[in-house]
Amino acid sequence: MARNTDVLLTALAPAIWGSTYLVTTELLPDGYPLTVAMLRALPAGLLLLLFVRQLPGGIWWLRVFVLGALNFSVFWWLLFVAAYNLPGGVAATVGAIQPLVVLFLAQAFLGTAVRFIPVLAAVTGMGGVALLTLTHQATLDPVGLAAGLGGAVSMAAGTVLSRKWQPPVSLLTFTAWQLTAGGLLLLPVAMLLEPALPDLSTNNLLGFVYLGLPGAAFTYILWFRGISKLGPSVVSTLALLSPVTAVILGWMALGQNLGPWQLFSVGVIFASIWLSQRPAKPDPAKLAVQDAG
Repeated sequence: MARNTDVLLTALAPAIWGSTYLVTTELLPDGYPLTVAMLRALPAGLLLLLFVRQLPGGIWWLRVFVLGALNFSVFWWLLFVAAYNLPGGVAATVGAIQPLVVLFLAQAFLGTAVRFIPVLAAVTGMGGVALLTLTHQATLDPVGLAAGLGGAVSMAAGTVLSRKWQPPVSLLTFTAWQLTAGGLLLLPVAMLLEPALPDLSTNNLLGFVYLGLPGAAFTYILWFRGISKLGPSVVSTLALLSPVTAVILGWMALGQNLGPWQLFSVGVIFASIWLSQRPAKPDPAKLAVQDAG
């Protein structure tokens, strides 16, 4: 039961992230991707810092900025580049390679064995996202493809290193550090490359509050909690829930198509997630060594 609870709580994060597209397109000013990413991370991080009142020390300054860059600054920047240069279906499919990347990075950094079932789950999940979002009109832009792959690798590396580097602080504090670091790294880039925001409407403000608090602070606390309890390879496949939520919200709020083919694709994605949650069978050789001891 405890594991199922951990999975469900972690799954809330990508499910909520799936609303980002709807909120961004319907509530936020258009054409400010870096500024939006910065305002999503920095205010939420500073608010959490005011609450926890604890700063990193020693080597953790460097580690926090590396994690902030991978999980937020670089990832969100490349995500927006991919979104602007690729159709949504192509961008979602390229991003769905992340669970597969996590498996191999976890082997390199954590010594986790690459097993057949998780690889099958990752490939199945990517296929499900492709079936759900791709259309026959999809076009391939080299810049967009490179950005999509880079964003997937960035978040995969951040996921694995968030497990490898576990500071002796609460998850709330760890999340505050990373959000603040990511926002600070984005701040000068946004100021240099984008014009100032126009006067914000009430809808704009509501959109920024939503993306910063439930969309970043709350969800990343759940995400980092899941990484620490379940492991990167299990958690990363849950990210496939994000395009599922996006499609369902598009159908509910924008009247977009959701036919039998899309429902079948959702079933494929859920099957991949189910596969990824299956616990690994004990290694007979290791059991024999333990019994001998």
